[in-house]
Amino acid sequence: MPDDSRPEGHSPAEDPDRRGFIKNSSRVAMTAGIVGGYGGFAAIAGRYLYPSRTGEVMWQFVSEVAGIDVGEAIRYRGPSGETINITRMAREGGSDDFIALSSTCPHLGCQVRWEAQNDRFFCPCHNGVFDPSGVATAGPPGEAGQSLPKYELKVEGGLLHIAVPPPQFAEGKAEPTPHQAGIIEAEETISGPGHDPCLGCGDGRRNA
Repeated sequence: MPDDSRPEGHSPAEDPDRRGFIKNSSRVAMTAGIVGGYGGFAAIAGRYLYPSRTGEVMWQFVSEVAGIDVGEAIRYRGPSGETINITRMAREGGSDDFIALSSTCPHLGCQVRWEAQNDRFFCPCHNGVFDPSGVATAGPPGEAGQSLPKYELKVEGGLLHIAVPPPQFAEGKAEPTPHQAGIIEAEETISGPGHDPCLGCGDGRRNA
């Protein structure tokens, strides 16, 4: 006997179509979630390895220019936790006397140090070598053609300032959670991005 319990106008083809629509919608939602998740991870990682190039920066005081000798490098921590090597190369009195480079090696994220005696930046993890401008010349970074990201500097009234990304917003909080920005002193341990606790290269000492 035919089943007349379906609503008037109901087509047997409607059920498969509806199931297909729901199935396709679920796939789209899942794909969007995966893409969004990986995209968020990439954005967080990229923030530490590549300084902002879109104008999203804030100027921070670093030090009196007179307090940094030619050939000396200081380690600076930005408000977002990034660590930066600021090296004085000349004594002309302007920002061109200095270069500010990320201390995070682009190879595997270990901490890079300035070696004045060798006129180079050096990563002890895998013997990565960078010239004074931050271009890799040896080791895995050199083979990959990598460079240390650069930060903009300015000098006003004898004071050195650096342009760094603003503090990031912590998940679930309405306000950003800034780190203590400033020069990392000798007794301080680096805990910012790229720190490798298995190596003794993060003690925060100045290199003369």
